[in-house]
Amino acid sequence: MRRAAWFCLIVILAAAPGARAFQPPAGDPDRLYADRANVRSALDAADIWAARLQRDAADFDSAWKLSRACYWLGGHVPPADRRAEYERGIDAGRRAVAIHADRPEGHFWMAANMGAMAESFGLWQGLKYRGPVKAELETVLRLDRAYQQGSADRALGRWYMRVPGMFGGSDEKSAEHLRQSLNYDPDNAASHYFLAETYLELHRRDDAVRELQRVIDAPAAPEWIPEVAEFKVKARALMQKLGA
Repeated sequence: MRRAAWFCLIVILAAAPGARAFQPPAGDPDRLYADRANVRSALDAADIWAARLQRDAADFDSAWKLSRACYWLGGHVPPADRRAEYERGIDAGRRAVAIHADRPEGHFWMAANMGAMAESFGLWQGLKYRGPVKAELETVLRLDRAYQQGSADRALGRWYMRVPGMFGGSDEKSAEHLRQSLNYDPDNAASHYFLAETYLELHRRDDAVRELQRVIDAPAAPEWIPEVAEFKVKARALMQKLGA
């Protein structure tokens, strides 16, 4: 049976009397985040955005970018630290939504962190976040379906594949959303990889192999180089497992 899924608490550093107050790292957080394959750079970027948000609770860009950074960090920090990063990302996403509910960024990255929590921490987390993830992604569809090259359709495709049918999952709907996402970015490695997994669930092995080859052949957009590199590794491993 498929595991139920659904696809960093803001640390307020109140120093004790006489203790040195926390100082965020120096630098441009956008440049640091672009170097996120180096986890230390991603941590520094997150700390800068967290400090900016602490200074200005209405800083929308810092809120959603912190949520995005926490999603990446949750998949790359040591296992003991992952839950805290996803929780911090959920909180930052909520804050972004509170500032601009009419923008897709906060809704999407909050959903991404919730989905990662659901996949990473067992059945109860899956049940807790199953409904909220879907609701936030559907909000993104209403606000801007093309946001981030169809990311909401991509994530909903993952949601429908990972969630058991008794809770609303559907492999057919998964494939439909993933194909829709490819209208915005035909070479997207994530969409092709998730579609390959869905085709395997639908017992369409040849279609799955075709999608995996598209992942391997996909060019990497400059803003997604680390993610695309990881999907290529996963695609090669799955191709080998399938004997293709």
